[in-house]
Amino acid sequence: MELDTSFVRGVIPPIVTPVDAEDQVDEEGLRRVIEHTITGGVHGILALGSNGEFFALEPDQQERALGVTVDQVQGRVPVYMGIGAITTRECVRLARLAETLRAQAITMLPPMFLSLSEEELYRHFRKVAESTFLPVLLYNNPDKVGNNISARLLERLADIPNIVGVKDSSGDLTLTAEYIRLTRHKNFRVMAGRDTMILGSLAYGAVGCVASTANIVPALVVEIYDKFMAGDLAGALEAQFKLAPLRMAFNLGSFPVVTKDAMNLIGLEVGGPIAPTMSCTELNKAKLNEILKQMGQTETAVQN
Repeated sequence: MELDTSFVRGVIPPIVTPVDAEDQVDEEGLRRVIEHTITGGVHGILALGSNGEFFALEPDQQERALGVTVDQVQGRVPVYMGIGAITTRECVRLARLAETLRAQAITMLPPMFLSLSEEELYRHFRKVAESTFLPVLLYNNPDKVGNNISARLLERLADIPNIVGVKDSSGDLTLTAEYIRLTRHKNFRVMAGRDTMILGSLAYGAVGCVASTANIVPALVVEIYDKFMAGDLAGALEAQFKLAPLRMAFNLGSFPVVTKDAMNLIGLEVGGPIAPTMSCTELNKAKLNEILKQMGQTETAVQN
């Protein structure tokens, strides 16, 4: 019996993790972020993704962030837990933690730092998937982790019963299209992971996106999806173009600090990034603020 993956769709923000001066989870700030995105109409929440700075949080803080997220969401949308550990053993532990804390699915990066063969990657993903009853979405981000999930490898992985999808942040639309072509007759879903390619990926057959900009302007990202699904391609394209300057501004600081800086600029008070990353320079913050103003995003836009 196939897993029900119908919930894997739409706009899923990889939410930021607000922290205090000691890099401990700011529960009030995290709950505020969740409400902002859900009010914007998102279809899921990804905790502890790359924008959630999973790599900078101690295990107890990862557990706290996910626990608070599940509690605040209260079943209104599915909660995904991001996993990005290097060892298979640690990924298995995290997958079981996701089960314990009642996440609906996990997303999993290839191990970073190591240069792995396709067979090693296949065995790693299969072992973790077999350790959990949760649906697993792979997360392809070769620029950050150094290991690419090829179309050939993905086709093999898609035959593992609870590996049900992939988020592709490669920026290579040809690869995204191949993912879709090779898995289109399987119980498998492809999500766009590059915010500038949401519409293009949907046109090929993706079912949605995991979009960092949905932390900041969730309603605009949802507009791309909703208009595409309604057949309003011109409207979807206009929304995609409106979003582009914000995503292009992410190079104003080290990844992923621009997301937090932008959220602070519109009044969401999510705190700073976790060292060694630092907030944008004052000059670049001014540039970012100007882009937000041109998009109609001001502090009053998030007061509700």
